[in-house]
Amino acid sequence: MSIPYGYEMDMNYHSKLTMKDNRLQYRPNYSNKVAVVTGSSTGIGFETALLLARSGFNTYASMRDLKKSKNIAEIANTENLPLTVVQLDVKDDTSVKGAIGKIIAESKRIDVLVNNAGYGLFSPLEDVTLDQVKEQFETNFFGAIRVMHGVMPTMRRQRNGTIINVSSLVGRIGLPVSSAYVATKFALEGLSESMRYELNEFGINIILIEPGVIKTNFIENLKTADTTLKSESPYAGLVDRISKEFGKMMDNSSSPKLVAEAILHAITSKEPKIRYVVGDDAESMMKIRKNSSDKEFENWVYENVLQKQQYIFARE
Repeated sequence: MSIPYGYEMDMNYHSKLTMKDNRLQYRPNYSNKVAVVTGSSTGIGFETALLLARSGFNTYASMRDLKKSKNIAEIANTENLPLTVVQLDVKDDTSVKGAIGKIIAESKRIDVLVNNAGYGLFSPLEDVTLDQVKEQFETNFFGAIRVMHGVMPTMRRQRNGTIINVSSLVGRIGLPVSSAYVATKFALEGLSESMRYELNEFGINIILIEPGVIKTNFIENLKTADTTLKSESPYAGLVDRISKEFGKMMDNSSSPKLVAEAILHAITSKEPKIRYVVGDDAESMMKIRKNSSDKEFENWVYENVLQKQQYIFARE
């Protein structure tokens, strides 16, 4: 069958012939593809799982607490989507192995993993305990590794797969009062870059998604050190300024649907980029960072984020 001029068909997928504006159009059919999304109860994971299912992927929406699955399950049932909710706690080896094993037993393959589960720790580093830093890494970094360990053998045998690691703008740019969270995202970025070389020969691609401030329940899920909440904290003034600035940023933040659309584009693109910066704020700040020296950018953060001039260190 000849393909009408102006349309391309990805030969990796069966395609459907559809009509749009009285023109023939080939639309890829992903019904034989299996996607796993972590942290699907709300926000980016929620929107990504729904968008993948609506696009035809057999989608497993995983989450730690199944009590939070009612909303996504009701939407999937109403729209008759190919979406299954599974319990998966990225901090628990047994939970991850059980969930991934169940998915492979049912579907015989895994084509896409979206590593999205995570939370923020909002406190200066001196205010947090080492255990709190470890807990932050356990979810945001080691949790991603656990799930990748679970899916990589299957993807390697298939000689095909896509792993999406949801990082952040602060995986590229360090900002104050979230040092431990920033560290987890920097670590995820470095890990992903290195793994791209390791997995390339097996047909497995790793892509980083770097959102800016997104309208999610991220703030509600923030954890804060007890010391930070007290006025006697030496960082109380800094935390107050950052909190007010972050509140302004939230008022102009992007929808999690925008991130979901970027993830879908990355998964289905014939030539995906290594990184996708998502949101006007993230794109703007990355542009400033790219065109500034380290010191120039630091001064920009002092003036525009901290709303304060840099402290000048005393010279002996």
